[in-house]
Amino acid sequence: MIIELPEIYLYPLLYFSLVLVFHINRKDIPFLKKIFIHNWRLIIFLESAIIYTIILMANINYKIEKFGLMMFGSVVLLCFLQPKPQPFPTLQWNFISNDLFEWKSYLRKNTWMFILTYLIIIASAYYPASLILCGIFLLDYLSHVYEHNENKEMLEVYFKKMSFKYKIYKNLIFFNSLLLPTYIVFIIINFNESLYLLYYIFFMNLYFLLIITRKYKLYHHHEKSSYFSIIVFIEFFTYSMLIIPAFIMIRLHMKEAQQNINQYVGN
Repeated sequence: MIIELPEIYLYPLLYFSLVLVFHINRKDIPFLKKIFIHNWRLIIFLESAIIYTIILMANINYKIEKFGLMMFGSVVLLCFLQPKPQPFPTLQWNFISNDLFEWKSYLRKNTWMFILTYLIIIASAYYPASLILCGIFLLDYLSHVYEHNENKEMLEVYFKKMSFKYKIYKNLIFFNSLLLPTYIVFIIINFNESLYLLYYIFFMNLYFLLIITRKYKLYHHHEKSSYFSIIVFIEFFTYSMLIIPAFIMIRLHMKEAQQNINQYVGN
């Protein structure tokens, strides 16, 4: 809402894409057809138009112009674009090592959303403010990668082959390899603002370490999930922002996680 883009027409395109993502992921169209038998398309249009208008007008750098108004025609088209009953074909991501099973599972379930998000993250390197804001947006996706627990047998086999520290190392390398294009683009475009990138790297990696260590700190084979919540998000976000508290919490998490793993695998 506060980012200044180089061209005014980019604002309507950006915000229409958000409305499109919302529309594609909605699951209530069959319900709307039953309740609003003849007017369900009108309801879809009004919802999409209101969302588009609010986020467009909320940007302090946007001024009303023709292209933004013309995009309402595209919003009308959403009334006739219904999500497919069958899911889109997904990639198998077989080139990713089985040691990174959390990532492989998450990417298989969220292939196209990941690709779209990944392109946005790389594009965010255009400006320091967009880098930080999109980084915060990325945290939500990152949090759910490690939310689900593997079964006890898989955990035992996994940690008999490698240590917990080595797992963290491999996942950390993979995570930063994903962000490497963003790092490079930012340095090329905003070399004089490299301090923002340094903080971004610290922030993202600290949050990542808090998430993965929390999973194994709380792991129990009877629980399918570690139940990530908005409270945990705010807590870890604050720790990562302040840096030093994050280091303290990561150290505590690792100690408790190792003790928890030892209960299943032994020393």
